[in-house]
Amino acid sequence: MDMNLRNLRLKLLAAVVVLAASLPLQAQAPTIPESQLYPSPKHQRATEIILHIIETYHYKKRALDDDLSSHILDNYLDNLDPNRNFFLQSDIADFGRQRYELDDALRADDLSKVFAIFRLYRKRVDERIVLALALLESEFDFTILEDYQFDRRKLSWPADGDAMRELWRKRVKNDFLNLQIAGKAPADIRSTLRKRYERLRTGTYQLDADDVYQSFINAYTSAIEPHTAYFSPRASENFDISMRLSLEGIGAVLRGDSDYTEVQRVIPGGPADLSRQLQTNDRIVGVGQDTEGELVDVIGWRLDDVVDLIRGPKGSIVRLEVLPAGNGPEGPMRRVNLTRDTIRLEEQAAKSEIIDLKDGGRIGAITVPTFYSDFAAQARGDEDYKSTTRDVRRLIAELKDKNLDGLVIDLRGNGGGSLSEALELTGLFIEKGPIVQTRDASGRIEVNRDPDPGIAYGGPLAVLVDRNSASASEIFAGAIQDYRRGIIIGEPTFGKGTVQNIVDLNRFIRTSDEDHGRLKTTIAQFYRISGGSNQHKGVVPDIVFPTARFGEDHGERSLENALPWDQVEPARYVPASAPTESFTEVKRQHEERIHQDHLFQLLVEEFRLVDEANARTTVSLQADERKADRGKLLTARRKLTNEFRVAQGLEPLPENALPEGDDPDFNDDVDEEDDIKEPDILLRESANILFDLVVPGHRTASNLRVSTQKDRAPVDWTQAVGDRL
Repeated sequence: MDMNLRNLRLKLLAAVVVLAASLPLQAQAPTIPESQLYPSPKHQRATEIILHIIETYHYKKRALDDDLSSHILDNYLDNLDPNRNFFLQSDIADFGRQRYELDDALRADDLSKVFAIFRLYRKRVDERIVLALALLESEFDFTILEDYQFDRRKLSWPADGDAMRELWRKRVKNDFLNLQIAGKAPADIRSTLRKRYERLRTGTYQLDADDVYQSFINAYTSAIEPHTAYFSPRASENFDISMRLSLEGIGAVLRGDSDYTEVQRVIPGGPADLSRQLQTNDRIVGVGQDTEGELVDVIGWRLDDVVDLIRGPKGSIVRLEVLPAGNGPEGPMRRVNLTRDTIRLEEQAAKSEIIDLKDGGRIGAITVPTFYSDFAAQARGDEDYKSTTRDVRRLIAELKDKNLDGLVIDLRGNGGGSLSEALELTGLFIEKGPIVQTRDASGRIEVNRDPDPGIAYGGPLAVLVDRNSASASEIFAGAIQDYRRGIIIGEPTFGKGTVQNIVDLNRFIRTSDEDHGRLKTTIAQFYRISGGSNQHKGVVPDIVFPTARFGEDHGERSLENALPWDQVEPARYVPASAPTESFTEVKRQHEERIHQDHLFQLLVEEFRLVDEANARTTVSLQADERKADRGKLLTARRKLTNEFRVAQGLEPLPENALPEGDDPDFNDDVDEEDDIKEPDILLRESANILFDLVVPGHRTASNLRVSTQKDRAPVDWTQAVGDRL
């Protein structure tokens, strides 16, 4: 079973991969009259099937009772008004009368009150936009010392009309100041914001009954578990696009985050990845077509509408205006030009390199961006079809003649993929035995084993992971750790240890030609051969990098209602003989080394700056203070950038230049002088750690080499690997 979607929590609309060149840009959706915003028989039929599937087959058994009903209401209101900008406290109090009735409504297929909440929401949006447009004509005084809380997700709804007006006064003033600092003229600012607010209202009025139904059903499914979700017919179409083997577009997974469209993940091998101009957690605020097309402001847009705007035919250009991760709402923005193209499998393929260390060590590294397999070519009987395991086996063979001291498998950012590939790849490093256990909703446990006895590489091994290593990556890293086959280095992984299945609801209905959508439901959980799950905790490295302390709420542990860590009986297996008893000393050496490593400390500081910026929830509405805050951030980033550049032998940036990630006109190949591969600080340190294990005591306190190549004996870390008992 493949694990292709991770961290997918639907709110109003599904996060989708921006792919598929064959689809034209969709025409503007019509405004939906209020008379059509009522549940239909189709929704009643779908509800009956969804309840049956979840109560019968879902891995997590949770009663549909008053307690769950309360959570459903909270989720539904969060789906509609996550930033507390539209409803009043009096509205919430009125909805509270239904807090313990939604479970009964679901069982009775009576969604009338749910739709009534949405109709009021639509009315409130209209009222707020009328207010915003009136406020936009005001003259703002940016000398007054006052703050605006732009992230209100943990606050209460405004108490009354006066509080709501004050909230929107500050919101409009903040939006105006952002564009003013960006250098726009007042007339252009008002024009941009007028379109933005009108679009927010228009987008809400284009939501139809299927959208309302999806939002509510996902309030129910996410109250059970975050990876269970309903796809409306339109969302199902986007899901199909994301799962096709022939992928075309920009290659990025997007999600809605309050008023912004955020980059959840950049797909290896896609235009965004190859350009190096779009990063995880960047926010897309404008979209334009071709090189000269108007940049359309998309702040406040529905996610699906932003996706439709980004899509286009292969070979065409899409222009994005991006608010880089860690920047405040005032920017600066960055402009990115991407040529839509096919996601090339060869760009997703594993790649190798050799790291020559200062102490004379020589470590091989194989980067595995995803667990892939060309299933279509395999089904055709092609003998040379591409897969992760085949490529890594070939790379190992090529590295064997390079006189290496060890091998690092780099799984950073690898969100998973094919389970079969995870099993086969693990099998390259162990002789035989179990690799992962799976428990289904009935409690039955299945042990997945190494499908191919034999070892491709038996030498010293390290696995490098980070917070975005998930699913299949966690299976591989967990098995290597349990077998003591190698050392795990990096950050605690994402923590997704569950299995999902997609069910087409139309299979259960023969009396209607209408599309009822699909349900993604969690049906099983993975467990390590040692008995513990990767779920929630992830794989905790043997040596944890200090970067792990930033963004600790990332991953599965940040999701509400995520399944907790759990354990089952261990499988029958015999660990290998890797020198795990020496990890304490190696950790000491690592900490001493990075303390003296200027580049490593710069990297940690960069993580700290981004984490600090992301933690902000308020901004000043006083222009000078706002500019000063922005200047401090840019100065700190320029200082870091220059220190990195100087360490690589490059000239520092001029005083007025922006760091690469903040440069609005940044192009990766503008300056040939800068076309130097940046050092991968974490990978190099992983190589150092592995060499410490291979040749214990090769460093003194002064970091001098005290051993030579002839001192080293061949090391086989696979002794006793297998399931012999």
